[in-house]
Formats: sequence, C-alpha cells, structure tokens
Amino acid sequence: MRQNARLDGVKDMAKKEEHLRKPDWLKIKLNTNESYTGLKKMMREQKLNTVCEEARCPNIHECWAVRKTATFMILGDICTRACRFCAVKTGLPNELDLQEPERVAESVEQMGLKHVVITAVARDDLKDGGSAVYAETVRAVRRRNPFCTIEVLPSDMLGSFDNLKTLMEARPNIMNHNIETVRRLTPRVRARATYDRTLEFLKRAKELHPDIPTKSSLMIGLGETKEEIIETMDDLRAVGVDIMTIGQYLQPSKKHLKVQKYYHPDEFAEFKEIALSKGFNHCEAGPLVRSSYHADEQVNEAQVRAEAAKVQ
Repeated sequence: MRQNARLDGVKDMAKKEEHLRKPDWLKIKLNTNESYTGLKKMMREQKLNTVCEEARCPNIHECWAVRKTATFMILGDICTRACRFCAVKTGLPNELDLQEPERVAESVEQMGLKHVVITAVARDDLKDGGSAVYAETVRAVRRRNPFCTIEVLPSDMLGSFDNLKTLMEARPNIMNHNIETVRRLTPRVRARATYDRTLEFLKRAKELHPDIPTKSSLMIGLGETKEEIIETMDDLRAVGVDIMTIGQYLQPSKKHLKVQKYYHPDEFAEFKEIALSKGFNHCEAGPLVRSSYHADEQVNEAQVRAEAAKVQ
C-alpha cells in the first residue's frame, strides 16, 4: 500500500512538473465572442469542416474571433493517413460531396474574406486524390469572390503529378505543401509521405506555373538540430519555394509524438532572419505559427518582395 501510494505521488509530481515545464509564451488568451460563435454556427449549418478545429489549432480563437479568417478542410474530415503529429481523424473516408465547392464559396462570400486557405485530408483511396473537387472548389470560390486571393494546401497525392497539374490549372494564388519536419525525422513523423517527394511536388508546382508562389511549413521541437533546420531551408530554396513558416510542435494527445524541445521566441526570430537571408520572400516564425497563420499578410508581403526583386 505504501509503495503504491509512493508511486502515485511520483506520477502526480511528474505530471505537475510536465505542466510547469511548458513555457509562458505558449499560453493562449481565448476570445470566444460573437464573431467566433457566429462563424462556428455558420460552418455547422453549411456542413463544412475546418482544419482549425480538426487539428486543434492554438490560434483558432484569434483567427475566428479577431481576424475573421478560417482554413477550410474539404474532401471530408477523415484522412487516409495516420501521421504521428496530426490530430485529424484517420480511417475510411466518406463519399465525395460534389456540392461542397459551392458551399465553401458561399461561406467565403458570407465571411467577406480577402484571403482564404483551402486544405484537405489525404484521399489516397481516390485515383485523382480528390484533385478534381479541389480544383472546382478553387474555381467556385473565385467565381463568387473575384477579389479574394486563394491559397491551397494539399497532400502530396502520392506523388501523382497529373493530379498536381489538375489542381494547378485552377490557378490558386499560392500553392502550399508542407515539408513538416527535417529529413532524418520524416519516416517517424509522417505517414506514407517522404521528404524527397515533398520537394519534388513543390518543384513540379513551380515548373508548371512559375508565377504562382510556393510555400512550405516546418514544425520544430521533435528532436531536430539547428543544422537540420537550416538544411531544410536550403532544400526548400533549391526547389524555388518562396514562402516559409516555422512553428512549435505541440503534442495533440498522449498517443502522438512527444515534444522534445520548446524553442524560445528569440530562437524563432533567428530562424526567420536566416530564412530571409537565404532568399525566401517571406518567413513567418514563432511558437504559435501554423501554416495558414496570418496567411493574408504572407501573400501580400511575398508579392511585394517579388515585385521589388524584379526591379532590382
């Protein structure tokens, strides 16, 4: 009995220490006002999914309540992959909803968005990876919202460049595909995706439409080294990636990979400086930065830098 009590005490202390070890800069102030609840209600009425909710994004209250932006997740809410960092549900997906593109377009119009991010679960069960519905969503949003810029964030579609071509022909304003982690950790962190396939995907996207900016995101805190982070930057620049985001990995649940390190905001500031020095048109880096965080600002600044580079 005494031994069990002692063990329970050690466990409780360990849990408490783990909680205390989480740094202050990761504390989030929730802002659940009428804008947030109104957007949530609209999403449910339109039967739409957002990666903001599914991936348990730490910025959901800021984006929904303050900035009135959201990242739509199409092709259902069940992913065919089981990446060890991601909280999106995994399993056998439902049938495609061919009315989804118009509902997304209508919601973008109702929200009055100037920039929208459209992502999707991986649909490895489909020959086209869902690219046809994805492309139609881009076109539908543009028809109803001609002044809204559109960013897409697809999976690698198992490396099918025909599927990539289908999506690129819809001419999104930004093609975003995430590298997620460094080369050494990729097999442990990502399911089915490979480091080199991601680089090839981004390279092909740039070759198909050189005028469309490409973007990728890296999450850190999984055990990578500073040298590996910089190497990833070099690899992304080598295939022409224009925009990069760097954020802190946060463990969604006990079954996901554990955080190996919490990076200080000063370290993120250094990574941002390094990225810009390597030629990225824009880099967003910080503990709570996610791929679509302040995406509207990213596209605008990237375009300004690109135009300035042409003049020089």
